[in-house]
Amino acid sequence: MLSATAASVEDFSLRFPLHTLVWENDYRKLEKEIQTSNIEEVDPRGRTPLHLAVSLGHLESVRVLLRHGADVSKENGKNWTVLQEAVSTGDPEMVQLVLQRRDYLKASTALGGVPELLCKIRESPDFYMEMKWEFTSWIPLVSRVCPSDVCRIWKSGACLRVDTTLLGFENMTWIRGRRSYIFRGEDNCTELMEVNHEDEVVDTERFDLSREIEDVTLDSMQPAEQEVAKRLTTPIVNTYLDTKDIAFERSKSGIWGWRSDRTEVVNGFEAKVFSVNNVNVVIRTRTEHLTDEEKDMTMEFATATNPTAITPEEYFNPNFDLQGRDIGRPIELTIRTQKFKGTLWMSEEHPLSLVEQVTPIIDLMARTSTHFARLGDFINLRFPPGFPVKIEIPLFHVLNARITFGNINNCSTDEPLDSNHCLLAPAGHAPFKVCPSVFMAPAHYHHRGGYRHSNTRNYNPVSHDEELLQYAIHQSLLESSTLNSQVRELPLSVFCAFLDDVCLKNSLQHVGATFMSLILLLCLFLYSILEKLLQSSCTSKCFEFCQILEDFTIHYFAS
Repeated sequence: MLSATAASVEDFSLRFPLHTLVWENDYRKLEKEIQTSNIEEVDPRGRTPLHLAVSLGHLESVRVLLRHGADVSKENGKNWTVLQEAVSTGDPEMVQLVLQRRDYLKASTALGGVPELLCKIRESPDFYMEMKWEFTSWIPLVSRVCPSDVCRIWKSGACLRVDTTLLGFENMTWIRGRRSYIFRGEDNCTELMEVNHEDEVVDTERFDLSREIEDVTLDSMQPAEQEVAKRLTTPIVNTYLDTKDIAFERSKSGIWGWRSDRTEVVNGFEAKVFSVNNVNVVIRTRTEHLTDEEKDMTMEFATATNPTAITPEEYFNPNFDLQGRDIGRPIELTIRTQKFKGTLWMSEEHPLSLVEQVTPIIDLMARTSTHFARLGDFINLRFPPGFPVKIEIPLFHVLNARITFGNINNCSTDEPLDSNHCLLAPAGHAPFKVCPSVFMAPAHYHHRGGYRHSNTRNYNPVSHDEELLQYAIHQSLLESSTLNSQVRELPLSVFCAFLDDVCLKNSLQHVGATFMSLILLLCLFLYSILEKLLQSSCTSKCFEFCQILEDFTIHYFAS
């Protein structure tokens, strides 16, 4: 091992000029040097200048770096965000500064990308499909109350329509009706309609994109004191789906010695059956910023430190072994991993293309979401060829969620609805087209609503969604911690809490981008369309039902 002095002060100050000034908190020189240096340079420990400034608690340097456009969304070498590192310092001013800049960056990037997103969606081919989703169980009492529905989906240009019949759950009975949800996207305006066919009422919300973009300013993203206080008095939780070890294996059929690759016909399409293994839900929790009092819901201020007295020579020398030491507070970290597996039916004969039609949407969404960025890499590099005509995911010991896609570009005639107006093209002729009348509510219905202008001050739907997703998965892992099996089914509460919280709480300005992208991510997220569009009260009842069902199965096996 080389001596720490092998890397002289002159060497690392020339190689990492911004990092050196940040280490010394010489923010005046940093202001000048930043003009000619790479503000996103990564040091040997995996930190940008902004990450280093936050970890050291140098607030003045953080202000300078943020003012000059340092990327607040980047993760460090250990996959922690700038905001998470800011929270670990326990400094409310640091958290407020980073949170405000992050919210502004995400809001402006998301809104600015909507026109391009709509353009990509508009260029993709029209289609009609039916998506049947259902819970299945081998227990008779459970199977009788398991919900199911068939969603009918039309897409034409930047317009989308989803019809559903499942509305809610009450007294162990599912409430059904007729609802249509219509999204229409234009260059500078989007519109979302909820059509109640029983009451003949149409609720409409319109969103002026240009007006919203003008209103997104740094001042408008000032976080509330309560939000900062909440972050400082709760653990830092980082939950993600780890797909690096995921494996798609061909399922086999037959008896030993005569086994062959399993294929099945699903809705007229020959499909290869794959088992999906090694999908890990990883939850990392940090609590070093919490004192014993803070863990009891009280607040106490603390600053970042360099407790192990690491010198600059040691830190910037990539060959020097820190032996587990690091700058900032000593990390108190717990890691839990939950594994689950599923089954996938992939058809290469399917008229819809997962990669060609979905990848452009994912690329645009990845600008503001690391989840979409990882998903894009996953689909491009690891996903089997074809389109997923059927998906089955284990939710609990006796429950499965099953999604099946059918009637592609062939409008159903089961019900005499206005939604049946489609133009079908014979095979081998002009591409399939959807009649524009599909996206119009009946003229005799009562119309309500109008333009909606959302208040962006103190509101960041992206941040809120991420927190809810982290919480939902965190809670589900806690609930299932008593299970001894190494490979467990994905807990039911993960699925339902994700649908209840993450999918429903988006503001109208994100409905267009998120809604359309989720529709096109048919292989992984189509089940969430229904719950995303239902009213919040209805989804809460669905969530309550799932909790009841989960408790029932636990007691069933316990007895």
